[in-house]
Amino acid sequence: MLTKFETKSARVKGLSFHPKRPWVLASLFNGVIQLWDYRMCTLIDKFDEHDGPVRGICFHNQQPLFVSGGDDYKIKVWNYKQRRCLFTLLGHQDYIRTTYFHHEYPWILSSSDDQTIRIWNWQSRSCVCVLAGHSHFVMCAQFHPSEDLIVSASLDQTVRVWDISGLRKKNVSPGPAGIEDRLKSSGQTDLFGMSDAVVKHVLEGHDRGVNWAAFHPNLPLIISGADDRQVKLWRMNESKAWEVDTCRGHYNNVSCCLFHPRQELILSNSEDKSIRVWDMSKRTGVQTFRREHDRFWVMAAHPSLNIFAAGHDSGMIIFKLERERPAYAVHNNILFYVKDRYLRKLEFGSSKDSAVMQLRGGSRSPVFSMSYNPAENAVLLCTRTSNAENSTYDLYTVPKDTDSKNPDAPEGKRSAGLTAVWVARNRFAVLDRQHNIVIKNLKNEITKKVQAPNCDEIFYAGTGCLLLKDADSVNLFDVQQKRSLASVKLSKVKIVVWSSDMSYVALISKHVISICNRKLENLCTIHENIRVKSGAWEETGVFVYTTSNHIKYALINGDHGIIRTLDLPIYITRIKGNSVYCLDREARPRVLGIDPTEFKFKLALVNRKYEEVLHMVRHAKLVGQSIISYLQKKGYPEVALHFVKDEKTRFGLALECGNIEIALEAARALDDQACWEKLGEAALLQGNIQVVELAYQRTKNFDKLSFIYLITGNLEKLKKMMKIAEIRKDTSGHFQNALFLGDVSERVKILKTCGQKSLAYLTAATHGLDEEAEQLKDTFSEKDRVPDLYPSAMLLQPPVPISQQDSNWPLLTTTKGFFEGAMAAAGGGKHSTLAAAVDMDEGAGEGWGEDADLVLDEEGGLGGEGLDEEGMGDEEGGGWDVGDEDLELPDVDVSAPAAGSGGEGLVQ
Repeated sequence: MLTKFETKSARVKGLSFHPKRPWVLASLFNGVIQLWDYRMCTLIDKFDEHDGPVRGICFHNQQPLFVSGGDDYKIKVWNYKQRRCLFTLLGHQDYIRTTYFHHEYPWILSSSDDQTIRIWNWQSRSCVCVLAGHSHFVMCAQFHPSEDLIVSASLDQTVRVWDISGLRKKNVSPGPAGIEDRLKSSGQTDLFGMSDAVVKHVLEGHDRGVNWAAFHPNLPLIISGADDRQVKLWRMNESKAWEVDTCRGHYNNVSCCLFHPRQELILSNSEDKSIRVWDMSKRTGVQTFRREHDRFWVMAAHPSLNIFAAGHDSGMIIFKLERERPAYAVHNNILFYVKDRYLRKLEFGSSKDSAVMQLRGGSRSPVFSMSYNPAENAVLLCTRTSNAENSTYDLYTVPKDTDSKNPDAPEGKRSAGLTAVWVARNRFAVLDRQHNIVIKNLKNEITKKVQAPNCDEIFYAGTGCLLLKDADSVNLFDVQQKRSLASVKLSKVKIVVWSSDMSYVALISKHVISICNRKLENLCTIHENIRVKSGAWEETGVFVYTTSNHIKYALINGDHGIIRTLDLPIYITRIKGNSVYCLDREARPRVLGIDPTEFKFKLALVNRKYEEVLHMVRHAKLVGQSIISYLQKKGYPEVALHFVKDEKTRFGLALECGNIEIALEAARALDDQACWEKLGEAALLQGNIQVVELAYQRTKNFDKLSFIYLITGNLEKLKKMMKIAEIRKDTSGHFQNALFLGDVSERVKILKTCGQKSLAYLTAATHGLDEEAEQLKDTFSEKDRVPDLYPSAMLLQPPVPISQQDSNWPLLTTTKGFFEGAMAAAGGGKHSTLAAAVDMDEGAGEGWGEDADLVLDEEGGLGGEGLDEEGMGDEEGGGWDVGDEDLELPDVDVSAPAAGSGGEGLVQ
């Protein structure tokens, strides 16, 4: 029993698999219905409207519906997409035990402790038939998968088979007769069920109450389980039904039983805390799975997959009965695989698939693993049994010429052993029952025994070497020298995949992939939430692997991502170009198309193949947040800018790679205070005056604007700033600007207006404005003391600017990266400068104009030098409404030369 998923909850009384999605419904004793995704191991939804335990649950096989029946006597029909109960069917007088949808008709079947079985039409929301006849609680009732029959089990110790063909004719038949019948009987339910549903067979044989009964999917058989601890098998024909045999072994009430959908097996579970598997033809127990503390109550089989669910006291388990991984081996262009007890050969190039030979042994124990020897054209097939002691392997020589219609079964040599793998042209290693390693020749004779570290599995590791796996590590062991060469700490490794040149190996456990080099040094580890199923190396050194629902890739530096989603698990055999060659769970070869662009792009970046990266940037359809954040994380924001449409992300990236022009475009689009502030900071670091000025204007940062005009010697705009401060009644700003301009009379005027007569007099007198000083002196009264002048007072006047700085100045000197150079060399139309200098590696920029401007047009193509006038003209609307007046700020000319124009060969 391979457990796929397990969950803890209140006691599970009902289970139902979704026919197409990896979902299971569990109805609980506490009244909650849970919807689980058993592949992702997550709870998707909860439905909590029943009052008391919910025992009946069933998905509809086509509509987004499910039905539930509870101890509150209610049947509820739910739409799981709308996440609500659509309606409630009332009529039962006691607990409802089971509820099922009909596979074809709009019917629901319910069984209840009121001793009746009811059929409801869920479209008309009415009861169409009541089946009365049982004399105790009806524990279970199910529709036949294809015929007009119902089977029911009751505590009156009987199993009944009902014929409902009359009801179908009356309610569902097409044609005028059916309509007339329906009109006659509409609204009238025959309470005794005589004409609509008749008892066809009553099966008596159990000594106690019967808890469960089920039809076989396609044979005229019925299985039943009862409180007499027995599982009974019944056969029926048109006229009668009879008991075939009894399966004995449970030592408490049998609560549920079912037929395996595809194999001749019966499954049953019981309050004795066990699940048992029985051979249908021999009626003997094959397997018993026990729990410590949990009684089992219910079981369900998936309609099409090899999985089962069982509900117990503290949750549920989803399991399958055998491994579905096909055994296969790949050599050059050929895949060998086992299907239906045949060894088959598939040529990848021509897709020619043929049976090579028939294998010995029954289908009870499928081939676990395969090892192929191309030198001798021989194959080792290992078979595992649930009791490892009985495991065997077969050694076959693959026949050269075979008749693919009737391949013979050649002589094979069978011996006991857990695993057998080739270690040389004519030798193979066997891990025997005692977990010792022995080396054998082609005649299956032991040539030597090897003293090796204790291990529980062996894998191929190149000629003369093996990988030995124990509970928490993997060792590389040299069989010739009988010594361990390397070791890595990894627990529970299940699959080993070597790259074609044996330089890398992927070691896969249930949820972890570790990629190591030949010396078993761990290069990276990838953790998955879902089971890893298989993997293969792509020719460029990318490891492509599958989980239950995705094909993914991993680079040896640890980068990994999703290539595509899967409906069902597959097992990869080979990757070539855009194709994944694989086997599905029925061991059918398939070819799936993939888009390798993403991992090839990342690989080119990792390997510093920048020409390839550039080619892909221009031509490949690479989109999405993941590629942007990847480039950002790896230090290539200027490449990431190509893929960004969202202005906020664009702004952040442009700032990160110092591209002021693109940042300016984004800031204009966003028009957000915080963005303008950040842009101002970044532009100041780069010495881009125009953008700094624009940012300060947008954030109304008057003080900083005045200062930038001061240090660039722009007296005209300083005068404007002084006027703005006066109108805004910002006395302090007004005075500051007058100081910057050296405008003494303006300062005297300001000091006068704010009542600082003494300071106004001193300012005027010190700066030689004698007339003004005299006038002020006259305004002093007798009480006021005229301040004394300092004999050594200095003029507070800034020097006149030597020249006005209009262009930007470079503050950062950096070597240009490859991408900037490449962009500049290409030339083109409308653009915005791509001018982040990232020193990717020495000499990367050689041959590309050192001081070329790097530009990109909107479509991601490349543009020419300089900046066009359209995109970067005077800023409109640069004024604010201040009091009554609308004030125009000084104009900002952002069409000045781009960053980097201040020095030869310098960018920013």
